Amino acid sequence: MQPRAHFRHCPRCGHAQSATGTGPLFTCESCGFRYYFNPTVAVVVFIRRPDGHALFVRRAKDPGKGLLAPPGGFIDIGETAEIAAVREIREEVGLSLVDLQFLCSEPNQYLYAEVTYPVLDLVFTARAPNPEEAQALDDVDGIEWLDPITLAPETMAFPSMQAALRFWQGKLSPPR
Repeated sequence: MQPRAHFRHCPRCGHAQSATGTGPLFTCESCGFRYYFNPTVAVVVFIRRPDGHALFVRRAKDPGKGLLAPPGGFIDIGETAEIAAVREIREEVGLSLVDLQFLCSEPNQYLYAEVTYPVLDLVFTARAPNPEEAQALDDVDGIEWLDPITLAPETMAFPSMQAALRFWQGKLSPPR
C-alpha cells in the first residue's frame, strides 16, 4: 500500500476524506491542508579495496533478507548525503571512508510494515583505508568482498541496486 492510502483523515483537522486520490498531493476536502508525498532518501556505497574487490553485505532483515547489497541506509533529517554515507558505513560494517564520490541515483520501492515507500537511492563509491577491519554489524548478516565487474546484478536485493551496479560496471569495464 502506498503511503497516501493511509490518509483517510486529514492530519490537521481530522476530517474524513471521501477518496484517497492519486498522485503526490493530498488536499483536505474540509480545511484545504496540502501535503506532498515525496520519496525518502537513502545512500549506498560501493567500497573498493586495493585488489579491486568491493564490499557487499548480506541483508539480515526484510526486505531482501539474505540478498546482497552495498552497505548503506536512510538519510536522517538534517544530514547531508555524504555525512549519512559515512555514518551508515560505520554503523553497518565498521569502516571509515576516503575518496567518497557520487556515482548515480536510482528510484526504489521499499516495502516495510505493509507500506510501500518511494525511495531515492543516492549511490556513491569510496575506498576504505583499512578494509581488513570490515565486519557485519547493524542489520547485516554477513559481508563479502566480491569482484564488482563479474558480479551478476540480479544478486542484488533491490532493482535500484541492480541498476546502480550495472551503471558502475560500465564505468569499471575497459572500453572495447
